[in-house]
Amino acid sequence: MAWTKEAIEHQLEEVYDPEVGLNIVEMGLVYDLQVDEAGNVRVLMTLTTPGCPMHGSIAEGVERLLNGLPGIGKVQVDLTFDPPWEPRMMKESALHKLGWT
Repeated sequence: MAWTKEAIEHQLEEVYDPEVGLNIVEMGLVYDLQVDEAGNVRVLMTLTTPGCPMHGSIAEGVERLLNGLPGIGKVQVDLTFDPPWEPRMMKESALHKLGWT
């Protein structure tokens, strides 16, 4: 299977921020996603705060999920805090689940 950016993003909806209970895509934590013809994937993402206690488990969850998909090559997860995450980056579905809309 040749993976597309959209298909990978859909798979990442299985990775949750355990403190908030929402997936990282809905939360707006995934800033960029690249997949090449060889199936290598690079995820540029952030966390809600630089001191997030779930730092390791969320990034490891992304790596574990992607490495478990057939046809995926090398997985690289890079964390950034530029720009810093803000609640306005959340998708409408996340805001609704939190009762903010």
